[in-house]
Amino acid sequence: MSQPPASPRLCLLIEDQPSTRDWMLSVLHTAFPDLAVETAATLKAAHAWLDRKADDLWLAIVDIGLPDGSGVDIVRRLSRDHPDALPVVATIYDDDAHLFDAIAAGARGYVLKDEEAGLLVNYLRRIERGEPPLSPSIAHRMLAHFRAPARQRDEAGLSPRETEVLTLLARGLTVAEAAARLGLQPQTVASYVKVIYQKLCITSRAEATREAVKRGLA
Repeated sequence: MSQPPASPRLCLLIEDQPSTRDWMLSVLHTAFPDLAVETAATLKAAHAWLDRKADDLWLAIVDIGLPDGSGVDIVRRLSRDHPDALPVVATIYDDDAHLFDAIAAGARGYVLKDEEAGLLVNYLRRIERGEPPLSPSIAHRMLAHFRAPARQRDEAGLSPRETEVLTLLARGLTVAEAAARLGLQPQTVASYVKVIYQKLCITSRAEATREAVKRGLA
């Protein structure tokens, strides 16, 4: 007597930007063709989903910057209550603060959404080999952190990518032009701009330009 087919593995994709969500769905289905993927766009929706289906979860792809809070809360919940599930952060944030908060909460991987789709597919497939999916720049940052824990950093905590964006803004490029120069989506660069303004405590492009000049970027 034949055995019933096994249920597909289940993934929860937590991402609030519709275009990025569709892109990540394509990446996931390419990496794992048998994967069943469900989505949530907010922290509240993700918690509600976990209340119903967390016991069946294999993989969670978690954005950190959600409209109603940090995706690190989901990582922490999965690590504490559902250790068999694999929480992997997918974000634009490549700075130490976000990275190590996520790792400390229990993230089993950390990839950047500004990578090419084919590269992300390869990183995620490492899960099948028992390896953590890490973008190369994140792996280097982790190594550098432990190799030189007292290294000098930008006084406001700007990441290398955020510094690049600030430099282009100071040179007069629009968000769309900066995105084209960096090979990123405009909404990704817009998210970087928001983070830069928060870290520098500024509210305008003129202030951003002054900050870039102070740093010798313009």
